[in-house]
Amino acid sequence: MLPENDLDRLALLHGSDKFGSHFYTTHYHACFGAMRAKPVQLLEIGIGGYDDPNAGGASLRMWKDYFPSGHIYGLDWYAKPGLEQERVKTYQGSQADPVAIAAVIGDNPDRAFDIIIDDGSHRSEHVIASFLMLFQYVKPGGWYVIEDVQTSYWSDHGGNSSDLNTPMTSVAFFKQFIDGLNWREIHRPGYTPTIFDQTIVSIRFYHNMIFIEKGTNDIPSNFVQNNRVPTAV
Repeated sequence: MLPENDLDRLALLHGSDKFGSHFYTTHYHACFGAMRAKPVQLLEIGIGGYDDPNAGGASLRMWKDYFPSGHIYGLDWYAKPGLEQERVKTYQGSQADPVAIAAVIGDNPDRAFDIIIDDGSHRSEHVIASFLMLFQYVKPGGWYVIEDVQTSYWSDHGGNSSDLNTPMTSVAFFKQFIDGLNWREIHRPGYTPTIFDQTIVSIRFYHNMIFIEKGTNDIPSNFVQNNRVPTAV
């Protein structure tokens, strides 16, 4: 597969596997291309390079070049001080640890991110925990992305290939938000929308990736009122 856009080329330049062994940059460019000139605040969970403090960080450098006015943050289980540079900062900790998450949030002057990417452990319980903690810190108009969701079907990563609807796996967990997109159409008088019902405006499922767009999901139904079907006159 040949590179087709700037992000493809930057992934190759910096040695990121988001192009080549994966095919993620096509989707990223389609969703993020309009944001390139903005001072984007981007957090990526998972830096790479394992326990070598100077290894990994290919995608952090890729994002730095893709967003020339952006600030890039990386969180990894291992300390990565050797990868820091202008507009790139790294943090050590578990993606499921509220203390580690709070440290990253507290250091961000906006206390929020335009983009959060989960390329961490890929364990379902960690993916779900990170989302529940971090989605509230995505800015309106921003994106939360989960990579490598094939592990949702792998038992050694907390996945399940027998019951595809168990909420304990990452893919099944995110499937539930599809109904939330249409919460105003649900025929259940007294229904109280969740914060996810109210703030998720689109979900895109790709092979091994999920994109969740943040916004205000307040478009009214053209028929249902207060989650009750009107009585015909």
